[in-house]
Amino acid sequence: MRLVFSAVVVASLCAAPVFAQSDHSSKSETIPETPKAGLHLTKGQAKVGGQAGRRNPNLTYHGGPVRAATTEIHPIFWGTTWPGSIGDKADIIKFYQGASGSGYLGSNHEYTQTGGAQVSTTLSVFSIATDYATNSVGGGSTSAILTEVCKVIGSANVKANGYYPVYVDTKRGNAGYCAWHSAGKCTQSGPTVQFAFFFNLDGDPGCDPGGALNGHSQGLTAIANVSGHELSEMLTDPQLNAWYDQQGAENSDKCAWTFGTNSIVFTGNNTAWKIQGNWSNAAYTAGQGYLSGGSEQTGCIDGYSHVQ
Repeated sequence: MRLVFSAVVVASLCAAPVFAQSDHSSKSETIPETPKAGLHLTKGQAKVGGQAGRRNPNLTYHGGPVRAATTEIHPIFWGTTWPGSIGDKADIIKFYQGASGSGYLGSNHEYTQTGGAQVSTTLSVFSIATDYATNSVGGGSTSAILTEVCKVIGSANVKANGYYPVYVDTKRGNAGYCAWHSAGKCTQSGPTVQFAFFFNLDGDPGCDPGGALNGHSQGLTAIANVSGHELSEMLTDPQLNAWYDQQGAENSDKCAWTFGTNSIVFTGNNTAWKIQGNWSNAAYTAGQGYLSGGSEQTGCIDGYSHVQ
């Protein structure tokens, strides 16, 4: 949901340590506020995109690019309390590694851009960058998150093929969503980059998929699920002008909080993650999506894979 305003290969991890030093090069221009997309609503607010009285609930193409080549993933953890509370949430990097080349990302492969290039399933995963400064964003400002990306990565170092998910130590509070993604520029002459925002979801029942696997904490389980949601939407609608339905919902919005029998992603070392499904126009048209609430046929398909 938006607000107004390829070849399959295993992921790579750069040789740097798990926690990389941040490049605090400052931006030189004011960053404008951009729209939020892929707003991952909390349980009870999200609605699965079945027929719902509409003649055609499928996603339609709006002319913009998809991520048709390898995407670099640069996670950022921002907040003063992370040094003592990050725990196993640092393992989110393993989720991104396992997602690369997976059947889960393959569920996005049908979506193309002008010229016919399909969404790529290939990710190159980089070390976590940390910023232990105070954040007071509250989740509402896209410009604040993009400013953080430009500061930590460096305005001269951000890349058009980069995706910068920012994990803050702030709890959700009364916000009705768990995460979102957007796109923007650090400088007027710089590339358009993709970024996302995630609350700290420890102990948050509104953003908890339940069913932790492989001994993961509840907090890691929760941010992994919403990370999958935003990642899939970033790949199919990176600049907020590609694939979404007539109500502005992107592919993962339409399947929020619905899990098929095999809604699991595996990494090469058999670490399992409980991740929601993604909307497939082809599955909906063929009547092959799994059911919502046991009755309504959807276009949601499982994200099962096993990366060897």
